[in-house]
Amino acid sequence: MTIRERTEQWESEYLSPYASLSRDSKGRDIWEPPCDIRPVYQRDRDRILHCKSFRRLKHKTQVFLTPRGDHYRTRLTHTLEVSQNARTIAKALRLNEDLTEAIALGHDLGHTPFGHAGERALNKLCSRGFAHYRQSVRVVEKLEKGGKGLNLTVEVRDGILNHRTSGHPSTLEGRIVRLSDKIAYINHDIDDAIRGGILEEEDIPRKYREVLGFNTKERLNTMVHDIIAHSLGEPDIRMSEEVERAMQELRSFMFDSVYTNPKAKGEEKKAQNMLEGLFAHYMDHPEDMSEEYRDMLENKTDPKEIVVCDYISGMTDQYAIYKFEEYFVPKAWNA
Repeated sequence: MTIRERTEQWESEYLSPYASLSRDSKGRDIWEPPCDIRPVYQRDRDRILHCKSFRRLKHKTQVFLTPRGDHYRTRLTHTLEVSQNARTIAKALRLNEDLTEAIALGHDLGHTPFGHAGERALNKLCSRGFAHYRQSVRVVEKLEKGGKGLNLTVEVRDGILNHRTSGHPSTLEGRIVRLSDKIAYINHDIDDAIRGGILEEEDIPRKYREVLGFNTKERLNTMVHDIIAHSLGEPDIRMSEEVERAMQELRSFMFDSVYTNPKAKGEEKKAQNMLEGLFAHYMDHPEDMSEEYRDMLENKTDPKEIVVCDYISGMTDQYAIYKFEEYFVPKAWNA
């Protein structure tokens, strides 16, 4: 018996009857011989962790555009916090931790530079629309590894696609990530907003704080414990009505106070203008894109506007600024 087979046997004996067992996966689009050490979801987790799109998340905006300071969240640190929250819940519920972690690490791979401002810009520019959760699936299915994709399992891709608020993941592990994403960004965005002088703790309405807690640590603790307490031994992932209502209302408060706050978001229009300029440039000059995207155009795998969106959405904030300056900002004349 291989190490992988022993791990799969352990899963069947120990995990919850509602867990997604590795050996019961619906598999990959392209068959591969099994690993002798790692079950399928662990392999997926490793593939995501080692891919280029994952590394680029460290230079992509979470909420604050190119903040001055080393302690603000990036899209990468957000992803890691989602993963940590999700793994804690999955472990307590005896669900599949590898599947949970793979979904969490991959859920934002398709995010644009400049966060949701960049997403809105590409959605407006592309006639077929643009959404980061769909792009995350496109990254793992088609764009990574020079167009070969990561060949992930059905369950991981389903969780990535359905992590959005209106999504309906088919596994409990995916539902954990869907909630953990909200828990992470609500709490760390409050922390960053306080650090950035946008909010003070006392600005948060007391009725939410009395339910969830009076600081970030208490709120995280309340939400995670509440999910575990109300999902243990159940075929669903849920929160109590009181905590869920307070969390949703706190999320609405954050939209009003931070996500649309001119002090925090005043530069977003400039970022959108940059992506609009880059989109127009690459539509007119596709030869300026990197080789793998030029190959996609040459092979006619997708319409040009989709490939241009692929290229721009993969950029980091700094690279998008660099390319915009290269194309649109005049250089000093040197005799």
